[in-house]
Amino acid sequence: MSTIQIKTNSPSAWVLAARPKTLTGAAVPVMMGLSLSFADSGVYQFKVVPALLCLLFAFVMQIDANFINDYFDYKKGIDDEHRLGPRRACAQGWVTSAAMKRAIAITTLVACLTGLPLILWGGWEMVLVGVCCVVFCFLYTTHLSRWGMGDVLVLLFFGLVPVCATYYLQRQMLSKEVVLSSLACGMVVDTLLMVNNYRDRDNDRRTGKRTLVVLIGEKASELLYFALALMACHMGLTFFFSGRYFTFFLPFVYLSLHAHTYRKMKKINKGKALNQILGITARNIFIYGLLFTIGVLLDVAFNLWK
Repeated sequence: MSTIQIKTNSPSAWVLAARPKTLTGAAVPVMMGLSLSFADSGVYQFKVVPALLCLLFAFVMQIDANFINDYFDYKKGIDDEHRLGPRRACAQGWVTSAAMKRAIAITTLVACLTGLPLILWGGWEMVLVGVCCVVFCFLYTTHLSRWGMGDVLVLLFFGLVPVCATYYLQRQMLSKEVVLSSLACGMVVDTLLMVNNYRDRDNDRRTGKRTLVVLIGEKASELLYFALALMACHMGLTFFFSGRYFTFFLPFVYLSLHAHTYRKMKKINKGKALNQILGITARNIFIYGLLFTIGVLLDVAFNLWK
């Protein structure tokens, strides 16, 4: 039982349930999409309102996903005494299940209301994008994460969908560079899910949760954790061949950090100590997004200077 004393349904309880540290993972795809659109359209054509709405929608959807995960894992008995990860609000009694159900309804509604105005810039197809985000947000925790599909959903909804949709709302078009960057983003963010499932592999086997780590085994999962970052950085070759060298080279600083984290993860191997790898991986993901964005902007500045 956790030693943290939190009053039930208090503001502190809701902050813990929202998991604010996860918001960086939601911010990175939007950052990348916005930086690419800014580089391709210029400051005078950049649309501030849809940019802010994209960021807000990503944040609200991430909180919604956290609430859904907290509630349904509690109901399924997954967040029990065997859990190695950070404590969850419902399981610890910080938030009642009835209050969490109401919170899920509210955050889902807020996300929909936040995303709805985006049809003004992206057309009615934005409704389909929003519906898919909401539906798969529920399906991830309730079904798909238990069938080894979690990594595919991360690639889609933390890579392809947010990066491409953010860019499209600014430019009403897509490019090869944007699609490849979105795939790279999804791969980088998936390292967080990989280390999370790597830590929980024994408990997941016990409860019948068939994550990708459970399916492919410990050693293959370690290699995939490293390979995802390696592949993501090499997706940037498209920028190298088009003369955008900062965009290509800067993310390799992230790769060196990730390689160090990979070695540390292998050394720890099991137990709650892997939670520190989870935190470091989240930090690395944000650094990747920051380096990519800085690289894009430096290339813009360099081309203007020429």
